[in-house]
Amino acid sequence: MCKLKNLSTTSIDKYLLPDGLEVLRRELSLVDVMGLIERTARWVDPKAFEYLPVWYPEHARRGLFYKGNWSEPQMNTNRQTRLSVHKSEGNIHANKALTLALGLRSDERPNWSCCHIWGVDDALYQVSNSVVQDRRFFSCVANMVLLPTPLKAFTDVMAEVKEMLRVCALHLYGWSCGHEEVSHVSKEIVNWAGWDAYPESWPKPGRVSLPIGTVPFSERIKDAADRRMATIRKDLASAGPYYPREEVTKVLAYWNITI
Repeated sequence: MCKLKNLSTTSIDKYLLPDGLEVLRRELSLVDVMGLIERTARWVDPKAFEYLPVWYPEHARRGLFYKGNWSEPQMNTNRQTRLSVHKSEGNIHANKALTLALGLRSDERPNWSCCHIWGVDDALYQVSNSVVQDRRFFSCVANMVLLPTPLKAFTDVMAEVKEMLRVCALHLYGWSCGHEEVSHVSKEIVNWAGWDAYPESWPKPGRVSLPIGTVPFSERIKDAADRRMATIRKDLASAGPYYPREEVTKVLAYWNITI
């Protein structure tokens, strides 16, 4: 303890950590970060988005799970305490939607993560994310991109990266999130003009293009979408009492999806 008291302020300061993002920016420029994302991201084809914009209108973040075709609650039981809680949605059906819209199966994407492009921005995860709790946007395939898992951290905490993903989605799909919580941000994205680090292969005003990694719309993707629509049609008619029929109908109407 005596030795610590004798340390100078300068010698102590050198052990204090600066903001991690600032340290990273000294080693890796925004152009470098965006280059990694440009070369590795996998995007849904705009044709697939047009064919089926939202794949799981019955689900949203924090939504409750039911079994027996929506006839009884699905519970999780703690092995130690034996207490049971109602199981809720994390990102399961968003992941499924993106996987199918890319023509993949879950076991064909090891170490890849589903990244929502639009959400309530909060790097500290202290604010409720009302955008992905909205059935209209949770499984919307224009609102997601598949990234190598380590790169997802960039989209979680770097505002500039989020902005460019949203700009790309706007010009790729002709879509920007209409949720009330982010309406002011949507307006800013329409007028965004910070093109210095924006990837060359991504679309922008005056440049129609497909990003590197865009997966072409295929019969496999179409078949998966057709099966999904058939399931929605069947559930609307015959699923159990907990199926959110009214909410699903509103989502389908919002996206002009005819089932």
